[in-house]
Amino acid sequence: MADASSVAYDALKMAVEHVLGKIREGKKLSTEDVLILYLGTIVGDLKEIRADIARLDHRIDETNKRIDEVNKRIDQTNQRIDEIAKTLSARIDAVQATLLEIQKLLLELVKTRQSAP
Repeated sequence: MADASSVAYDALKMAVEHVLGKIREGKKLSTEDVLILYLGTIVGDLKEIRADIARLDHRIDETNKRIDEVNKRIDQTNQRIDEIAKTLSARIDAVQATLLEIQKLLLELVKTRQSAP
């Protein structure tokens, strides 16, 4: 069974062709004939609009895919940055601990020298 909109489109197309035949023959058009021509014009425009929407939907889908890929790369970069930050933080902590040990040793050295006669 054919789609209802397809059947309606075919019926309108036949009606428009009939009215166009009347125009070619120079016959007077009724209000219904004018309405059919107007509907034929609108349907043609709607088909173009639907095609434009379909193209835009496709472009939006493609853009969304590219955005998803970029987001994935950003996430991977953020993970690498987090790993580097952890490594640097651990190194800074190690340097700080070493500096504290050196400070303690220096204080002990100063105390020992002050105590020595």
